[in-house]
Amino acid sequence: MADSPTRIATMLASAGCSADSETGALTPPVHFSTTFERAEDGSWPGGHVYARDSNPTRALFESTLAQLEGGGACAAFSSGMAASNALIMALCAGGHVVLPNDVYHGVRHLAHTVWRQWGLEITAVDYADDWTGAIRKNTKLIWIESPSNPLVQITDVEAVCGEAASRGIPTVVDSTWNTPVLMQPLRWGATFVLHSTTKYLGGHSDVLGGAVVAADPDGPYEAVRQVQKQAGAVMGPFAAWLTLRGLRSLGARMDLHCRNAAHVADFLEAHPAVSRVHYPGLPHQTGHEVARRQMHAFGGMLSFEVPGARQAAMAVAARMRTFRRATSLGGTESLVEHRASIEPEPPTSPEGLLRLSVGLEHIDDLLADLDQALAP
Repeated sequence: MADSPTRIATMLASAGCSADSETGALTPPVHFSTTFERAEDGSWPGGHVYARDSNPTRALFESTLAQLEGGGACAAFSSGMAASNALIMALCAGGHVVLPNDVYHGVRHLAHTVWRQWGLEITAVDYADDWTGAIRKNTKLIWIESPSNPLVQITDVEAVCGEAASRGIPTVVDSTWNTPVLMQPLRWGATFVLHSTTKYLGGHSDVLGGAVVAADPDGPYEAVRQVQKQAGAVMGPFAAWLTLRGLRSLGARMDLHCRNAAHVADFLEAHPAVSRVHYPGLPHQTGHEVARRQMHAFGGMLSFEVPGARQAAMAVAARMRTFRRATSLGGTESLVEHRASIEPEPPTSPEGLLRLSVGLEHIDDLLADLDQALAP
């Protein structure tokens, strides 16, 4: 038997924790210092110079998340969008990016506004179709989001990353909905994993952050680290400490998120007032078999559609009481959001669609709330 734990739940239970050599404390301290003293010979014996370059608490979070993802390095940012932006700045100047058709609206909006101003070319594809025709000579990144937001579409990560690798193109998988508990994309061939750590990793709707984990600490990742250091959109030490704390309960939380979401999906699938449910755990869902192969469970996120478009969907959301009407996901509380109404015009989400982040409440209360909200 190996001396160190290899199962993800065991790794998470003590994520970032080791006994302090001086005090024996098991919980790591938070280091707020922005600058660090040099030795008499001009060196920095502690390994840190200035907080934009590195900070002990952020470095601990980065090394911990890299280990959890099976990666070689990690760069932590002030938000998930800052992490996304750093990838494009580092890798794609004057180039072309392939994005999925169904992708987080913040990435789509940034791509079609700021990134295009830099001369970036963008093609949106359905990875379930023959997407390789979108590849150009100047394609510098293949972007994958699986499950997708908000239609919960599944991409065969191994197949797409393998094809990209054969052409020498890096890949990034936005794994915010998965966390390392459900899938480790680097093990399926991804070059990078992207997280909005604001969501499940932090887990309590109280800390903003993002991260890029790389399979290889050299090569393309070096450019990402340079953007992090030079542009300065870094994760602060308290955010890093809070996210480390969130990681330690992630295994238990994800287990309940997934179990509750599966019950909710089954309930909605059978409800006469629901026209469609998007959840990879449903056997008839497109991508179900791929999800079974590459994910350990089907996640805590789903969406559903009701007849009557925006007005009907907004009315259902307005009647919910246990599900709170709010943006974001991955916290302990259950949330409902009408996606089309928050997306830039024209929205790409169906007008009758509601996205659910299924929380940790008792499942009977969640189902009762949905039942009364959907009642005629």
